[in-house]
Amino acid sequence: MIPRDRTGETTAHSGDAEPRIDPLGGLRGQGDPDCDVYLTGTVFLDIIFTGLDSAPVRGTESWARGMGSSPGGVANMATALARLGLRTSLSAAFGDDHYGEYCKDALEQGEGIDLSRSRSVPGWHSPVTVSMAYEGERTMVSHGHEAPPPDGALPECPPRARAAVASLVPGRRQDWIARAAGAGARVFADVGWDDTGSWDLGRLADLEHCEAFLPNAAEAMRYTGTDCPRAAARALTRHVPVAVVTLGADGAYAVDGGTGETAEVPAIAVEALDPTGAGDVFMAGFITGSLAGWPLADRLAFAGLTAALSVQEFGGSLSAPGWAEVAAWWSYVRDDAGQDPGGLSRYDFLSSLLPAPARPWPLRRAVPTIGFRRSS
Repeated sequence: MIPRDRTGETTAHSGDAEPRIDPLGGLRGQGDPDCDVYLTGTVFLDIIFTGLDSAPVRGTESWARGMGSSPGGVANMATALARLGLRTSLSAAFGDDHYGEYCKDALEQGEGIDLSRSRSVPGWHSPVTVSMAYEGERTMVSHGHEAPPPDGALPECPPRARAAVASLVPGRRQDWIARAAGAGARVFADVGWDDTGSWDLGRLADLEHCEAFLPNAAEAMRYTGTDCPRAAARALTRHVPVAVVTLGADGAYAVDGGTGETAEVPAIAVEALDPTGAGDVFMAGFITGSLAGWPLADRLAFAGLTAALSVQEFGGSLSAPGWAEVAAWWSYVRDDAGQDPGGLSRYDFLSSLLPAPARPWPLRRAVPTIGFRRSS
C-alpha cells in the first residue's frame, strides 16, 4: 500500500509549510498537566551507515554510500511523540562533549522537546551507537558508561503529565512509574527481552501501574505461556487494562479488558529498509490516538501506519514521521487507482484530521550530520 521512490537524494525541507496539527487541541483547557507525555532514559548518539551491499567482512574495509547522525535511544520515542504534536518532556543525562551538545540541540531546538528536567554532566562522554543497515536488517555496536549520580537537586520528576512511557525491567521497580500513575498519568509500557529466561509476569512489578502494555508476539507468548499471540493478548488483560501485541508482518492485535473490545489490523506492505525505532514509532502512534480518545481500532491502525512510514527510511529518530508525512501518504493513496478501496477504508478516520498536504508523496526528512555550521 505504501509505494517508495528510491531514485532521489534526501534533501532538507526546513522552512517549507508543514501541516500543524494538535491532536489534543479540542481537549486542552485550564489546569492541564505540564506536558502531554513524560519519559526518561538514555540518549545515544546514533551514527547510521547506509547503502551497504552486505555485512562487513573481517579484515576488509567497507564503504557505505550514505550516512546519517541523530539522537537515538530514548530520543527515538521522544522525537516520534513530538512530531505527532504531543508536548513531550524528556529527562535524560547529556555529556558535555560535542556529541551531547548536538543531541541536546537537535531535540530541544529541532524537535521542540522539553529538556528542562534533563542535565548536562561535565566530563561524561555521550553513549554512541554505530548502526550498519543492509539487506533490510541492521547490525549495531554501542559504547557508553552509566551517567554519574546528579550533584545537587534536580527538577521534580516526573512532572504532571497526561501520559508516561515506561520500559519495564524484570525484577526491578522504577519508583517514578508509581509516582507518575499516582499523579494521574496514563502509563504505556513495553519490555525488553528477558535475559534470565524466567519470563515471569510477577517480576514486572510496575505493570500494576500501567494502562497499556505493548510487547511483541514472542514476548507476549513467553510471559503468558500461550502458543498464540491473540490468546496472549487476552491473557495479559488479567494484569493490565489494555494489551497490544505486535505481530510483525501480520500487523497487530489489541484487547481492551475493561470493555471486551478487540481490534486487529494487518501490516501495511512496505519495502523495509531499516527497522530501527519502528517499535517506538508504533507506541507513539498508539499513545497519540489514546490521548485523543480514538476508538481502539483507529489507534491500532494509526500506530501501524506511522511504523510503516518509519521503516522506509534509515535511522530511528531520523525516520519518525510527522503529520506532514501522514498527510502526503494519505493524499497519494486516495488518488492512486491501484489501491484496494477496502484496505483504504480502514484509514478513513484520517480524512477529518488532515489538512491538504504541503508537498506531494514521497516526502522525506533531511538526514542531518554533525559539523555543519549554521549560516549567519
